[in-house]
Amino acid sequence: MNGPEIHVEVAPALHLFVPAARRGGATALATDGASTLGHVIESLGVPLTEVGALVVDDREVPVSHIPSAGEHVSVRAVERPQRVPGAPLRFLLDVHLGTLARRLRLLGVDTAYESTDIGDPALAARSAAEKRVMLSRDRGLLRRRELWAGAFVYSTRPDDQLQDVLDRFAPELRPWTRCTACNGLLREATKEEVADQLKGGTQRSYDVFAQCTACGRAYWKGAHHEQLEVVVERALSMRPQGG
Repeated sequence: MNGPEIHVEVAPALHLFVPAARRGGATALATDGASTLGHVIESLGVPLTEVGALVVDDREVPVSHIPSAGEHVSVRAVERPQRVPGAPLRFLLDVHLGTLARRLRLLGVDTAYESTDIGDPALAARSAAEKRVMLSRDRGLLRRRELWAGAFVYSTRPDDQLQDVLDRFAPELRPWTRCTACNGLLREATKEEVADQLKGGTQRSYDVFAQCTACGRAYWKGAHHEQLEVVVERALSMRPQGG
């Protein structure tokens, strides 16, 4: 590019997306004089899903702004908690985030998940059709214009991923109300109703059951319940006072 030169300063929270040379404050960037500021910022590697505001010479501008020579651009991170207007808060996760999907469902958060790789176009289309926030570590997917909304998942560790999503979006938590396998809602069930899914030891040891209204899967407080309770209690402790 040999058009107008601007100076871009990227917020520390977004430094992982840009080369090391652009992490020390405002740096010069040549533009082509025609591309929008949103396109320019994406060309640096920063997904627009992660940008909270673009401030040019102390005034906020839209992503459609065409940069002019000498402008100072501040790229700010999304404010937390992030509000997603226009639909109930619900999520769509790609094939690489299965554990995160199960944990969000455990907490009662409406979470769709694709267990196979259906491709970026199909994921983006589902996000738009169902008005779900796309969670992914795939920057290319998050750049697709047809997405309803999206967010980059910063960590590869499920514990940190869950903490980040809860901190960023502050979803309403209703633990133990969704099927971790299919996202359906759970209802109380009798032992007789789920008897065909129980082995002898479970038949003798448990009397309280729930069943998914969508796929029919049965749930009870089995061997892994204590581990799940730790996940739930940690998530509930993160809620803001009064939340």
